[in-house]
Amino acid sequence: MNTLLEVEQLSKSYFKPQGLFGRKKIQALQNISFSLQSGKTLAIVGETGSGKSTLAKLLVGIEKPDSGQIRLAGQEIQISDYKKYNHVIRFIFQDASQSLNPLQKVGQMLEDVLRFSTILDPAQRQIKIRQTLRQLGLLDEHAEYYPHMFSGGQLQRVALARALILDPKLLILDQALSALDPSLRAQIVNLLLHLQQQNGLAYLLITNNLQLVQHLSDDMLVLAQGVTTDYGATADIFRNPQHDYTRKLLSSLL
Repeated sequence: MNTLLEVEQLSKSYFKPQGLFGRKKIQALQNISFSLQSGKTLAIVGETGSGKSTLAKLLVGIEKPDSGQIRLAGQEIQISDYKKYNHVIRFIFQDASQSLNPLQKVGQMLEDVLRFSTILDPAQRQIKIRQTLRQLGLLDEHAEYYPHMFSGGQLQRVALARALILDPKLLILDQALSALDPSLRAQIVNLLLHLQQQNGLAYLLITNNLQLVQHLSDDMLVLAQGVTTDYGATADIFRNPQHDYTRKLLSSLL
């Protein structure tokens, strides 16, 4: 199994105003390290303020780390490299309806992604759009729909289509399933597992839904105030968490 993503000693801090002229340093992440193999899922778990979202922003190049390394397939990547890796790492947001342009048809959105990131001609782009929609259980005619014309579950499939249309190696799902009701969530989880088996996708799952973590992830990383408290195989951590914080977190969320 190939190691796709390696994060080594990643740290990030912010400064916020304090008093008239002072600034207070907030350590969002401190020396975070992990790896993720192709075809596997790593869950990132922690309470609000633990650093989960900051980590996601660093991984997709929205923000720059203070120190540490991010390597993709063995190659270190910098902020300036992210456009080049746009087709390899794709990000799916928590609320699909908020992340889609309400004034743009789905087909237009998908074609924009292909136009920006590939050398496909217009006819090839249309073929790719139809293939991707069908792969996600949508219909060709859904390309002519606006976001408000879809159900919640369909919207999540549209968000997946926008991410998967570039044939990425890694999907980062930042609370991407939290807005769905249990039946729809189960459908999307089954679809994700199918796509992973079919295409060897790796998932980085950011969530506090521990049932989802148990069902979907191979490994998990637990964060508390920007520091790792537990990291390893999901089954092992649920069976024998090493840190008091992890034990409390698991007992409170199960």
